[in-house]
Amino acid sequence: MVTGPLLFLAFVIAIVFILVSVIRFKMNPFIALLLTCLVTGFMVRMPLSDIGENIALGFGNTLKGIGIVIGLGIIFGRILSESGATEKIAHTLVERLGEKRSPLAVNITGFLVSIPVFIDAGFVILISVVKKLSVISRQSMLTLVTALAVGQITSHNMVVPTPGPVEVANSMKVSMGVFTVYAVLVGIPAALIGGWLYGVFLGKKVSFEQEEDHLFEETPSHKELPSAFLSFSILLLPIVLILLGSILALLLPENSAAYEFFSFVGNKNIALLISVLTGSLLLKKFMIHPLSKVVAEAGEKAGLILLITGAGGSFGYIITASGIGSYLVDTLSAWNISIIVTGFLLSVLLKAAQGSSTVALIMASAILGPLISTSTASPILVALAICAGGSCLSLPNDSAFWVVSRFSNFTVKDTLKSWTAGSTISGLVSFMLILLLSLFVDILPGL
Repeated sequence: MVTGPLLFLAFVIAIVFILVSVIRFKMNPFIALLLTCLVTGFMVRMPLSDIGENIALGFGNTLKGIGIVIGLGIIFGRILSESGATEKIAHTLVERLGEKRSPLAVNITGFLVSIPVFIDAGFVILISVVKKLSVISRQSMLTLVTALAVGQITSHNMVVPTPGPVEVANSMKVSMGVFTVYAVLVGIPAALIGGWLYGVFLGKKVSFEQEEDHLFEETPSHKELPSAFLSFSILLLPIVLILLGSILALLLPENSAAYEFFSFVGNKNIALLISVLTGSLLLKKFMIHPLSKVVAEAGEKAGLILLITGAGGSFGYIITASGIGSYLVDTLSAWNISIIVTGFLLSVLLKAAQGSSTVALIMASAILGPLISTSTASPILVALAICAGGSCLSLPNDSAFWVVSRFSNFTVKDTLKSWTAGSTISGLVSFMLILLLSLFVDILPGL
């Protein structure tokens, strides 16, 4: 196989190949990623028998860690949306904070809802609420959409049980609970600055009247909504279970029945399964459609997501097996760049190249995961840096870019100003906070 600078050239060509395939030729990302695996294998002169085997190993290893999470997460999100729990959460936050603070309420809502709900689904669910708020409070849609979308992308990339952070935590072999605590501590300020404050700044440059064409008449929903307590309880249930499992496992005797129980319910797959079952029972009467249809629709959506996610893992595995990953890390290390900075920059590069935050996180963690054991850096901080990079540079090759644009009735220019710039600010703020944490790694628990 090839070595040295030719490995970097192969990596650049592979990234360009993904971009051209997806953007220019509108190729499905799943097919594009698999073809990129083949092209990369050929370029580095990997034995032909190894190329197919490595693709399968990367695909299987990735889905082994997060396949069930993806399926259950999508079902859980559909249950929350069909029952009106997400709508209730949004209205409750606005009522508590007031109409003038609606951007803050929307930002918090986006952050919370995208913990279990995929960002595209969550955005589509909440955009009608945002448009109503814009009319009621006469606040700019640029402000409210930025607050919502950046809140969503921040938690989607930082907080489990979304598949990207789960796979990063798995690859770095860190405690899911401890990782979640630091992800929330880093993610909340980043979401507030990139979403709420930046959104308010954008809104000052336009008047509400200039944006009325973004809005359209919404048909009011007359269905009964679940209570705020029930909605928040179901939303936070999987997070609470995962946190309990990780924290109590550190405090309880290892062979005790309590340790076994909380380790079981704190497992990410079991926690989500419990949450799906609980949501199905307690929210069933509020659902518009039968539960069987909700689950079937979620299953249909999960299929392509599983394929794309698995293919991203395959590409990451090819990058690792070819030696490209080691070469990139060694090169950055020779430039005296720490592995924390390397994780962030690699994630940003991969996100900009192929569009998907989840794929970028999976690929970056697959490259750096095998190398973390030889580093003196905190695996949790490296994992967080990778997650932070996934929020940056969401370009038109990102499907979420078009979800935000089309459902907000934004031009490409407005989408770049709100979604792309806001999410990049969030990622940069997260990264700066991670670097700050690295200064106190010797005294902070879990690091």
